[in-house]
Amino acid sequence: MVAKSLKGVVLALLAGTALPLTAAAQDWYAGASVSWQQQNDSSNSGSTGAFTTGNGSPTVPFGTEIAEGTSYGWETEFDGGYGLAGEVGLRRGDGWRGGLELTYTNSDVDSHGGVTLGGAGLDGVDAAVLTGAQEQLGASVGEVVGAGEGDISSVGLFANGYYDFNTAGQFQPYLGAGLGFMDVDVEYSPSGVGIIDGGETKFAWQLKAGATWRVTERWDVYGEYAYRQSDDIEVNNDLFPGSLDIENQQNLFSVGTRIRFDTY
Repeated sequence: MVAKSLKGVVLALLAGTALPLTAAAQDWYAGASVSWQQQNDSSNSGSTGAFTTGNGSPTVPFGTEIAEGTSYGWETEFDGGYGLAGEVGLRRGDGWRGGLELTYTNSDVDSHGGVTLGGAGLDGVDAAVLTGAQEQLGASVGEVVGAGEGDISSVGLFANGYYDFNTAGQFQPYLGAGLGFMDVDVEYSPSGVGIIDGGETKFAWQLKAGATWRVTERWDVYGEYAYRQSDDIEVNNDLFPGSLDIENQQNLFSVGTRIRFDTY
């Protein structure tokens, strides 16, 4: 319900920007920004193909048959990352503006934990259970995945709509929203063990709030917060048969600059 309401806000802001631009258009602009990004934790979940476990005795003996479609998953925490963005757009005289934005983000994995298979916790089971090895590795699943190597990165393209308040003043707060697509790549390789290495292009949306400071007639600087989310990323598991859905939700705190061009 909340997601539907937020998407409604996005559509409303875009609809306002889509009103006939020529009648009230004032100027074109181009901007760029750099961001500190907090990638939200992901509750990864999926289902397995059929496979035979390694030696996780006594909890999961060697040779235990896992049926196709068995649920599994774990939690992933991310470090703070960074983002880059560039946008070109058209500003109207009545406070509305619209832009096309190209984005890039990257965050490293901090840690994984809470591994489950068929609803049972595996963090305390020898990691051989998932590799198919007959000999135990001497390290638990929780110890292996806790190292948390890997990263998540994305390239996005968004059509954004904004409303600028106090357009006659030097300080101009604004609200914005956008719809688009993100091409997301995910690598999970805890303790150097390759588990996930893949990606997908997914529908995405974002909400923004910020403030512009007009330095000169043609030069602006601004600060902005954005919440950005794509549909879950479905990737294959390279360690044992199965697919995994990975959540992609971001909080970005940005500073940037815009240059305005010909005025109409």
